[in-house]
Amino acid sequence: MHQTTNSMPEGSGLREPPDINPHYELRYPELSRWRRMQIPVIAALVYGLTRAVGPTLRYELLGWQHVQRCSDVGKRIIYAFWHRSIFSATWHFRHRGIVVMNTTNFDGQWTRKVIERFGYLTAQGSSSRGGLKGLAVMARRLEEGHDVAFTIDGPRGPRYVAKPGPVMLARRTGCPIVVFHAGLQRAHTFEKSWDLLQFPRPFSRGVIAVAPPIHVSPDTTADQLERKHAEVQKALEDARDAAEAWFQLPPPERDRLRSEWNR
Repeated sequence: MHQTTNSMPEGSGLREPPDINPHYELRYPELSRWRRMQIPVIAALVYGLTRAVGPTLRYELLGWQHVQRCSDVGKRIIYAFWHRSIFSATWHFRHRGIVVMNTTNFDGQWTRKVIERFGYLTAQGSSSRGGLKGLAVMARRLEEGHDVAFTIDGPRGPRYVAKPGPVMLARRTGCPIVVFHAGLQRAHTFEKSWDLLQFPRPFSRGVIAVAPPIHVSPDTTADQLERKHAEVQKALEDARDAAEAWFQLPPPERDRLRSEWNR
């Protein structure tokens, strides 16, 4: 693992993850008995629904060559995507041993049960407790040969505002950040959820737009780190705009964008 000498200034919001202690204590929030009983029930329902709808979906991949090129040179990948695409991402990237940052709150606990059944590993952390140590676990998993992933505006938003975790992790490990977004032709949008979460309707078509990798040098300064964070934010917005508009575009415009994203 890369050892860095540039420390983050106080108040920057971009702090180095601590050294890894595999035995660190991460306390779960106390939940009522009723809430604890709900966790396996919700997990079973969400898993069953995703498992039933997933095989009916067909996705077109834009920019997938970026992932392939990283793999070809033996680079592990730090994926980042908006929370809105979590169902599409869970299905498409299943059973690849990807490590996902997972919160310890109620939603995180049932989500963990779902994603682990789809072949994901989890690093437990949250924005309020254990977050930096969760990053340290993800750094260890990258060293062990796993890709990792963040819902970068999760777990509670604000929507479409990237958090700094992936940039911090890329600086520490030297692994590239690859951002993507999934657009759906037909989906149910949870209008009252903070993330406007989408769940694909059966037999829907989709598109996943993958942006070029973003590299963060281990000797990146604090100011440069802020610029890399802005670069990640823009790449996420560009991928979102392309994927969300895809099915409203006429075929010639899709062909133009397809050629642009796939070069």
